[in-house]
Amino acid sequence: MLKYSIVYCSTFTRVWIPDPDEVWRAAEISRDYKEGEAVLHLQLEDETSLEYAVGPKAKPLPFLRNPDILVGENDLTALSYLHEPAVLHNLRVRFLESNHIYTYCGIVLVAINPYEQLQIYGEEVINAYSGQNMGDMDPHIFAVGRGGLQARWPDERNQSIIVSGESGAGKTVSAKYAMRFFATVWRSANDTNVEEKVLASSPIMEAIGNAKTTRNDNSSRFGKYIQIGFSRHYHIIGANMRTYLLEKSRVVFQAEDERNYHIFYQLCASASLPEFKDLSLTSAQDFTYTSLGENIFIEGVNDAEDFKKTREAFNLLGISDSSQISIFKVMASILHLGNIEIFSERDGESCHISKNDPHLQSFCRLLGVELQQMEHWLCHRKLSTTSETYVKNMSARQAINARDALAKHIYARMFDWIVEHINVALQTSSKQHSFIGVLDIYGFETFEVNSFEQFCINYANEKLQQQFNSHVFKLEQEEYMKEQIPWTLIDFYDNQPCIDLIEARLGILDLLDEECKVPKGTDQNWAQKLYKQHSSSAHFQKPRMSNTSFIIIHFADKVEYQCDGFLEKNRDTVYEEQINILKASQFQLVADLFHEKDDVPTSKSSRVSVRSAKSVPKVPNKEHKKTVGHQFRSSLHLLMETLNATTPHYVRCIKPNDDKEAFSFDSRRAVQQLRACGVLETIRISAAGYPSRWTYPDFFNRYRVLMKKSDMMSADKKQVCKSLLETLIKEPDMFQFGKTKIFFRAGQVAYLEKLRADKFRSACIKIQKTVRGWLQRVRYQKICRATIGLQRYGRGYLARRYAEFLRRTRAAVICQKQFRMVRERREYLRVRRAVVTIQAFSRGMFTRRVYWEFLLHHKAMIIQKNVRGWLQRRKFRRARDAAITIQCAFRRMRAKRQLKQLKIEARSAEHLKKLNTGMENKIVQLQRKMDDQSKELRAQNEQLQTVNVSLGSEVTKLQKELQVMRSQQEDGGRLHSLQDELQRLQEELQEAHGQRRTLEEEHGAEKLSLQQRVEELEKENSLLKSEKEEMNRRFVQQSKKEPSSESLQQELDGERQRYQNLLKEFGRLEQRYDNLKEEFHPGHRRNPSNQSSLESDSNYPSVSTSEVGDTEDSIQLVEDMGVEKAAMDISLFMKLQKRVRELEQERKRLQNAVDKMEELAKHKVGPEPKSPTSDQQAADLIYSNLKRQELETENKKLKNDLNELRKTLADSSANELQDGHTLLLSQLKAANEELDARKEEVLMLKTQLVSAAEQQERAEPAASGTSPDHDWVYLNEDGELGLALQGLKQVARLLEAQLQTQSRQHKDELEALHTQIELLKDDIEKKQEILNYTMSLSPEAQVEFSVQQEITRLTNDNLDLKELVEKLEKNERKLKKQLRIYMKKVQELEAAQAAAQNSRSRPELSRQVTVQRKEKDFEGMLEYNQEEEALLLKTLITDIRPSSVAATVPCLPAYILFMCIRHADYINDDRKVESLLTSTINAIKKVLKVSTCLIPSVLLLTFGCSTAFMTQNSSKQNEHCLKNFDLAEYRVVLSDLSIQIYQQLIRVAEGIIQPMIVSAMLESESIPSLAGVKPMGYRNRSSSMDTDADGPSSYTLQALIRQLGHFHGTMRDHGLDPEIGGQVVRQLFHCINAVTLNNLLLRKDVCSWSTGMQLRYNTSQMEEWLRGNNLFQSKAAATLEPIIQAAQLLQVKKKTSQDAEAICCLCTALTTQQIVKILNLYTPLNEFEERVTVSFIRNIQNQLQERNDPPQLLVDTKQTFPVLFPYTPSALSLETLHIPAQLNLHFLVRV
Repeated sequence: MLKYSIVYCSTFTRVWIPDPDEVWRAAEISRDYKEGEAVLHLQLEDETSLEYAVGPKAKPLPFLRNPDILVGENDLTALSYLHEPAVLHNLRVRFLESNHIYTYCGIVLVAINPYEQLQIYGEEVINAYSGQNMGDMDPHIFAVGRGGLQARWPDERNQSIIVSGESGAGKTVSAKYAMRFFATVWRSANDTNVEEKVLASSPIMEAIGNAKTTRNDNSSRFGKYIQIGFSRHYHIIGANMRTYLLEKSRVVFQAEDERNYHIFYQLCASASLPEFKDLSLTSAQDFTYTSLGENIFIEGVNDAEDFKKTREAFNLLGISDSSQISIFKVMASILHLGNIEIFSERDGESCHISKNDPHLQSFCRLLGVELQQMEHWLCHRKLSTTSETYVKNMSARQAINARDALAKHIYARMFDWIVEHINVALQTSSKQHSFIGVLDIYGFETFEVNSFEQFCINYANEKLQQQFNSHVFKLEQEEYMKEQIPWTLIDFYDNQPCIDLIEARLGILDLLDEECKVPKGTDQNWAQKLYKQHSSSAHFQKPRMSNTSFIIIHFADKVEYQCDGFLEKNRDTVYEEQINILKASQFQLVADLFHEKDDVPTSKSSRVSVRSAKSVPKVPNKEHKKTVGHQFRSSLHLLMETLNATTPHYVRCIKPNDDKEAFSFDSRRAVQQLRACGVLETIRISAAGYPSRWTYPDFFNRYRVLMKKSDMMSADKKQVCKSLLETLIKEPDMFQFGKTKIFFRAGQVAYLEKLRADKFRSACIKIQKTVRGWLQRVRYQKICRATIGLQRYGRGYLARRYAEFLRRTRAAVICQKQFRMVRERREYLRVRRAVVTIQAFSRGMFTRRVYWEFLLHHKAMIIQKNVRGWLQRRKFRRARDAAITIQCAFRRMRAKRQLKQLKIEARSAEHLKKLNTGMENKIVQLQRKMDDQSKELRAQNEQLQTVNVSLGSEVTKLQKELQVMRSQQEDGGRLHSLQDELQRLQEELQEAHGQRRTLEEEHGAEKLSLQQRVEELEKENSLLKSEKEEMNRRFVQQSKKEPSSESLQQELDGERQRYQNLLKEFGRLEQRYDNLKEEFHPGHRRNPSNQSSLESDSNYPSVSTSEVGDTEDSIQLVEDMGVEKAAMDISLFMKLQKRVRELEQERKRLQNAVDKMEELAKHKVGPEPKSPTSDQQAADLIYSNLKRQELETENKKLKNDLNELRKTLADSSANELQDGHTLLLSQLKAANEELDARKEEVLMLKTQLVSAAEQQERAEPAASGTSPDHDWVYLNEDGELGLALQGLKQVARLLEAQLQTQSRQHKDELEALHTQIELLKDDIEKKQEILNYTMSLSPEAQVEFSVQQEITRLTNDNLDLKELVEKLEKNERKLKKQLRIYMKKVQELEAAQAAAQNSRSRPELSRQVTVQRKEKDFEGMLEYNQEEEALLLKTLITDIRPSSVAATVPCLPAYILFMCIRHADYINDDRKVESLLTSTINAIKKVLKVSTCLIPSVLLLTFGCSTAFMTQNSSKQNEHCLKNFDLAEYRVVLSDLSIQIYQQLIRVAEGIIQPMIVSAMLESESIPSLAGVKPMGYRNRSSSMDTDADGPSSYTLQALIRQLGHFHGTMRDHGLDPEIGGQVVRQLFHCINAVTLNNLLLRKDVCSWSTGMQLRYNTSQMEEWLRGNNLFQSKAAATLEPIIQAAQLLQVKKKTSQDAEAICCLCTALTTQQIVKILNLYTPLNEFEERVTVSFIRNIQNQLQERNDPPQLLVDTKQTFPVLFPYTPSALSLETLHIPAQLNLHFLVRV
């Protein structure tokens, strides 16, 4: 008891104490314990104290608790202390906190039923476990299945998986998942679908063998052993099923809240179906056998739907519909049999059945038996003796028992018949090489009332437990022997005495069979025999209060069995008369059910039975002689023989609670089952030996802190470990040294962990002591400096204060002096002001008095003055008014006198004379004017006379001339015609002038409208620009928020991926077809001579070019066949495709015609002449308007075309038209590019034509002299200025394009600088945060943080130096490789020169006369004979080695083949082209099975002569295109071949790197001394049993990177396009990410902080490799984002809510399930780390509820990205191509 003396001596030691409620309770020692003390002082978890009595007479010392670092281990044997409370606590923690339902316990897998559907059984989980060792992953039922498969390989031994547990523990589900794993991983090689049939047997067996019990809604009421057979190649070829001990009593009796078998309720739920009308079924509540449990429903179960699944399973297994109906009739007849009413007679000794009983009628009708006979023998029985036979009546009770026995017997026979036919369906004719058996059998059972069924079940468990104990002991013995360590015999529980008690001679079963043979044997007599025979047995007891029961002490518990019913159940009595009636049934299936195997089956025609005249007593059936116990014992012995001949794997299912609550753990129920299923016995056996085992390297890495420095430098780690253990552990029996491992007794690893923790603790204390001393010294120095500073400042302050006092005193004196002076002066001034004021007031008063006297005197004088003035003014006005009146009268009198005098003078003559004096002057003037006008008139008359005379003479002269002309000309009507012509011309001139005016008016109006339209367009253009800017801004904002990829691109990628998946499936089926041909036709096969067509290997029809033209017939054919069928015909599809191209050309022709008509219409109207500036502006405006209109029109058309194309593809089958869709998209893209170029040219021509028309219109008025710009018009007559203007515009556009390019480059550089600035800002912010964080810490924390930062910096520097060394090594390897290449080229050149000299020495080679200067005459073609085709393909495809053409032109074979095709096209040889292409495709397919190096050549052939890619060729290359043949169909075939080659390349590469991923990314120590090692369980230590001392081989990260570099270099050497290489690398990186993340999610041992550090470093190395190979832009780095975030999740803090928010923001590429799974799996490697709390995980789940993540946990490793093959134009000229001499293609002739 070394561990107790070491551990119990100190306080705070944690222990386990018994508890009646929780079984075991945790406590802690609160006071030091000394050996011999009677009381152990403990403190419970609720801080209550407890005195625990210990000692030899009291309780033993309590069990010790394991360290927290070991809590939650995957394997219970990895615990340092192996005992019951440790096992129970570990299971509870894993089940409740981490939700892990599987745990290893040595070779046993403990499975706890979660009562909830978990997402851990998907196909991706199966794939993850299928390629791993059993101990590498977390515990899982798939890991057990994988272990069973893997264990077959070394010794080819059969395997068995034993699944046991009590009802409701999940045995059936576990067995079902195990078989599903086998069926998924090792599928059958042919199309027999054996694995589907194996899985289909489960619904049938659940329907007829499972029922609802109080403990389980789907409890298996029988045991079964399924053998899955495998071929030599480990493919499933068949299966076989054996059943054990069907619970027949359930057919006629069910306890409360239980149900009968599911099949009865499924039939009743489907009774309304038409085919079940004859069954006469109603609700299950109406039948006795289905309503005894009083509850016919199961919550969440639909019996009708389950019945559909059952029938589907029957169909899949090949059971016909008629047989199914017969089965259902038998099942329905059992229900009717239970409803037959048996009436007792009055005497009580007999009974009868009503003949009109409907259920009896239905029973006889369904089974095809006679009603009267069945009614008679249900109430009577026949007794036979040696002399006579007589019929005896049965009582009602006996008849009911006989009826129930018949029902049980019918159901049992039907059950056996179904199992037999299932086995027939699962059998195969192939030879079985090995098998894996899955045993689903009941666990140990104990109830309040235990009967015969529980006895048999517990007997079977006793046998299984014995086999289990012996197997565990055997494994322990083998382990010790392999490690060559001395071992002693381990004492383990042997239950052979208990088994002998049951099955030995005169055992319980023998006595039971003997009592059954006694005619009047009873259960009580049998019990008395048991008491008498076995009372002395240690495993048998008699109850005190009962004489009809007995107790057996089983390995799990004591069980009391009630003897009542044992004999009846063992006999299983069925009356032979009832069986004979069933044998005579009209239905063959019913008759076959009850005929024994030895009986000769009767034909259907022989229905009449012939009886002898004398009744002979029949011999009883042998089967009925065998009791149930005897049969069960025989089958159990056969089962044990099978299990002993196989390697067993154990699965123990545990039921966590009886309430079926999800993730609820009842410790008492769990302990009962752990004791019953042998888990604790496994623990005890392991603890009795050496349970803890370490390999030498792991022990060295874990405990090197306990070693000396000199020991650590030693190379012999094994010797170092030995010396260390001999020093630390003084007792040599506590450990043993094996070949590869060290073995420890229980508790020794905990002791070593304590020493390690103490070492760490002492080191920490020393570090803390040193740091704290340094901090105190720093603090003392700071205090000293502060004290001196305070003294200095204090003394200065006192001196300054005294000086201030002196200054204040002097100032006070001065202030007093001044104050006193001011006070006296103020008093004097106040008195003076008072005196002056008094004088002023007195003098004022006297002065005011004198002033008032003078004022009154002055006012009196004013009044007098005003009164006197008023009187004088009134007197004056009166005198003035009188004078005016006198003057008016006088003046009126004088005026009257003057008026009278004037009237007299007006009447006199003198006055008239004065008036006429002016009129005479006017008259004289008018007379003079009239004289002048008369003189002018006379002069004009004279002139008129002179003109008349001249005109008369002229007219005379003209008349004479007219007469002369008339005399000279005979035709006198010509003058009239000339005159008419002259008149007509004048009218036309006038009309032309009118039209001109009209045109000018129209032109003006048109000009005005055009100006208005231009203004509107300018406004619209500005509006469009603003909208465009707004849309660009929105797009930029949206692009920041949304993912960068557009939906259309995603849709296209999805369609491309679906198409490529179809190609992959086609390739797989083709390979499968080839394999089947090889299986059916083994040995040598001769290919037929005519096997050269394309259909033979490529599965594509060969369509000639002449067939493509008939498009009308093709369209009609599509309408007749339908789209789906027509889509399968490639030739028809190509015809439709050509028709589409013709329609596109017709559309372009019509568009050109419309453009010409528009130009002609525009030329009719000419614009007014403008200035050069306005001309240029107008031309630019016209150009922009035309371009905008054209672009809008074409954009609408293209959108319509694209929508129609999408609609067509959506209506048709997407999978069938993928190739056509891809081809149409490529052609549409090429057509759009060429259309853009053509539209640009048309717009330029339109602009020039419009400008020329305007110049011509301006030239016309310039010719007439109306334009003032004569020089300009003259210069522009020939359009030179317009051409110059257009040239300047083009130059301006070119400069503008260059300027835009430069601006874009500038923007890119600016964005790069901004990115650098942002990175620097982020760096500065991080440093500022670190600085702020450092300043906010305490001095001790600052020192700790600074030390940590310094360690991080040194680590980063170390990593940088390692990267630099790796780069230098890489450069060195690259230079060496280049040197080898150059040396190889030099050698090849020397060999070529030598060959050339030898060839020049040969006179027979006439083709050598062609000198080098005639190379320019070659046309780039190669000629060959038809007979040399096979040799050509063999040289270029079949036998070519990439190394032979690595230093030549990339894709050289494709160039050579294309040149040969060109020559066949040149000579127009159809057969030669078809033969060469077909043979090439077939050769590529053959090579594709062993190599993937042809993808560059196939791609070159695919892109060759394609109109979509001819636009990027040179003129010389376009001349080399084919002239006579269209290879569109072959191009599609070659494209599909390229995809298949790419997929095979991915498969090969993934197959190579996949075994390296886990070891390189998760297990290898990229950063030395960082990873920690924890104790291993049985699974890990057993996996290394067969390895040598150096341990298993592993891969490092550098090996993985070298392999990736090898792949990349190989692709580069083969001339593969860099973009395709980037896609390959992206797919490989996705595989690395998926495999790494899946293993991380399924392995608890790698979810730690150190693994996160290693993983982050590994991913950075992968990213650095991408940058070094210029592959960072291939999107490969983005595929590593999930694993990078997982590594960061392992490293970040996981405590507070802020940490939870940071994790939610950080892990965007991980799903919620993945985040929670990693947090649950997070495991600290030492006691200084902390586990993630459950509350923190719940907080994470609450914050991530809004995410819409997919439900799957693991990443799909089989996901493939769609490949996109780019087209890279080649600058190579075929006429200059050089063919290397090592290819031996001398038979090719250049043309």
